[in-house]
Amino acid sequence: MAQGTRVAKSAQTSLTQNLTFSVRGRSMLKRLEDVRLKPYDDQTGVVITQWCAGATIGVGHLIDQGDWQRFSTGITHQEAETLLAQDVAPYVREIRKAVTRRLSQSEFDALVIFAFNIGRRAFTGSSVVRLLNNPKASTGYTSLESAWKAWNQSQGKVMQGLNNRRATEWKLFNQGVYQ
Repeated sequence: MAQGTRVAKSAQTSLTQNLTFSVRGRSMLKRLEDVRLKPYDDQTGVVITQWCAGATIGVGHLIDQGDWQRFSTGITHQEAETLLAQDVAPYVREIRKAVTRRLSQSEFDALVIFAFNIGRRAFTGSSVVRLLNNPKASTGYTSLESAWKAWNQSQGKVMQGLNNRRATEWKLFNQGVYQ
């Protein structure tokens, strides 16, 4: 029985195993996040000269306080690309691990973009993942789309920018449209 379970899990994992984050997905993520070569406060978008919680650079790269000195004067485009590749890799792995159904390339890209924005832990525990893996799962949402679009708040407030982003991600997931 245990061996059969391992085989089934292995077969499920292989459904997304060969997918990688595409060039088109990466371009879309950069458009949604923006590429910022100077440190800024993620909540306000204002360029900063001192570390604060939410200090960000590149394509949504959060700066740890201990790394502030490294990033305080800014980075090059190449450094932003390198950071993005490093930052996206764990999300690709997480989606391969968490999602057990077959995905198209655009669905995979949309999930990477979505998870990158909400965080790995939030993604893995989300109703989105439960509904992806089992469309009949019991959640507080009537559909995968409504579960996806519910991630539209920052600091407890509905944000129009997040509404727009979720709609763009959903269009990629549902229709394969890279905007």
